[in-house]
Amino acid sequence: MTAEAIPLAVAGLSASYGVVPALHDVDLSVRSGQIVTLIGANGAGKSTLIKAVCGLVRPASGTVRLFGEEVTGMSPDRLVRKGLSVVPEGRRLFGEMTLLENLELGAFARNDQAAVRRDLDKVLDLFPELRDRLSTAAGTFSGGQQQMIAVARALMSAPRLLLLDEPTIGLAPAIVDRIAELITHIAGTGVNILLVEQNAETALAVADYAYILEGGAIVAHDGARVLANSPEIQRAYLGI
Repeated sequence: MTAEAIPLAVAGLSASYGVVPALHDVDLSVRSGQIVTLIGANGAGKSTLIKAVCGLVRPASGTVRLFGEEVTGMSPDRLVRKGLSVVPEGRRLFGEMTLLENLELGAFARNDQAAVRRDLDKVLDLFPELRDRLSTAAGTFSGGQQQMIAVARALMSAPRLLLLDEPTIGLAPAIVDRIAELITHIAGTGVNILLVEQNAETALAVADYAYILEGGAIVAHDGARVLANSPEIQRAYLGI
């Protein structure tokens, strides 16, 4: 596989907050057609990695390449135009705005209005419970529904690579299962996915490949099924 075919390639990435190190020489990649998960406890550096990939944190060293192009430190709006979209931790919807307005904001970088309208229909087919509530303020939806809106908004940018930062945090088990199904479905449409999760059981169940982050460094990586069956991983992350 050529470098140009790799949706995301992170190499030697280190980052700090002031004098406090957060990431140490991280290598990670998402190959075409993959769901890749990054697992780690609170404070392991997962969100810092997402922010570094998205241009919100400037790395001290290392590179980020998107579909073969180096994009290290590039602004988030430019990255959206290059096919990257993020569902941030905590959803970060505009609560006073309607559901439709939030979805339209997801397509801010697009000029193909006919295609945007088609994608809006596709997104609402994916989340049928939202279709009849387009004029409802986003902040009035339940936590699980707000997570669905956040995913729908990200899809409205027509991404080639989707980053999901803790999409199941704080959700009821039934909603977690629904989000897991949606991730698998989205990947089946040709969108490459990096899933950042504390819920290791769900993450390893849906992913093709997995990385374990501890103390800002990658301490293990392998096929998701291989790691799920590792006694060490089971003890540390799966409560087995």
